[in-house]
Amino acid sequence: MKNIIVITGASSGFGALAARALARAGHTVYAGMRQTTGRNAPQLKDVKEYAAAHGVDLRAIELDVLSQESVDAAIKTIISENGRLDVVIHNAGHMVFGPAEAFTPEQLTQLYDTNVLSTQRVNRAALPHLRAQEKGLIVWVSSSSTRGGTPPYLAPYFAAKAAMDALAVSYAGELAHWGIETSIIVPGAFTSGTSHFKNAGSPNDKARAAEYDSSAYSGGFADKIQKSLAATVPPDADVAAVADAIVKVVDMPFGKRPFRIHIDPAQDGCEVVNAVADRIRAEFLRRIGLGDLLAPRVND
Repeated sequence: MKNIIVITGASSGFGALAARALARAGHTVYAGMRQTTGRNAPQLKDVKEYAAAHGVDLRAIELDVLSQESVDAAIKTIISENGRLDVVIHNAGHMVFGPAEAFTPEQLTQLYDTNVLSTQRVNRAALPHLRAQEKGLIVWVSSSSTRGGTPPYLAPYFAAKAAMDALAVSYAGELAHWGIETSIIVPGAFTSGTSHFKNAGSPNDKARAAEYDSSAYSGGFADKIQKSLAATVPPDADVAAVADAIVKVVDMPFGKRPFRIHIDPAQDGCEVVNAVADRIRAEFLRRIGLGDLLAPRVND
């Protein structure tokens, strides 16, 4: 079945790969990105050229997840052009790297805005349409950092992704009665193949960060962390596997999609912990008489 799909943060990385893979699978895909007439103008051009070269329905759309006005306009455009929206994919995100103490509170606020509040903006714009249809799919691109091995110097990013994951879990139950399904994609650490680590933000408090760098306890610590993390990733790890997993979930029959799919070449343990956490959630919902929220209602 051909779906109308919007994916956020699709100018690069997992988002760009997933948008192209979904379009190749036969769906109409809106690749959301900001500054399509500015910084991301080359990416918009790439999308148009890719669509023409491969004969697929891939469309770039201005969608700044930090602006409710931009999000509302993008969703309105998609609905007006297609009469419906079937799948929302929350992918937009940003990583930072450095000692937690050296990040200002304002930086953490900005990081939460991008990784967490952005999903709320998109949901508030898109969910009224999906609820009116009484059918849809929300896909959340989480991270193994939420419950897996957590190396130092990534604390603000890990905290933000954990918040987004918690939001996804709660939304799943609230949307089930509306016939809206939830799947959470959980990538592990891919230290190459995307610009995720390359474009990571750094602490604004340079003096505080320098204290860590010069300390006898942590001199050269940042390099050691990155090298150690990279060493856990097998050389054949392919970031395209994340895009393939998203396509697989979208193409599954309604009501049969898994709650989570892990793509973790480093095997940091997140899948083990999530299995326990999701089982406890399911058992608790059944115990309080809300077990029907574990699957989306099928509405005629």
